[in-house]
Amino acid sequence: MSTSTPAEGRSAGRTALLVFAWVWVLAPFAYGVVELIAKVVDLFGG
Repeated sequence: MSTSTPAEGRSAGRTALLVFAWVWVLAPFAYGVVELIAKVVDLFGG
């Protein structure tokens, strides 16, 4: 039996949205950093 209140439900939804937003921003950023490192290594003949 669950005793969660509507406020807890909103909090869980907000947490999920926050996690999704961070992933939405960090995934392309991480990809860009990896590509940048690869290009720098190629540029300096690594």
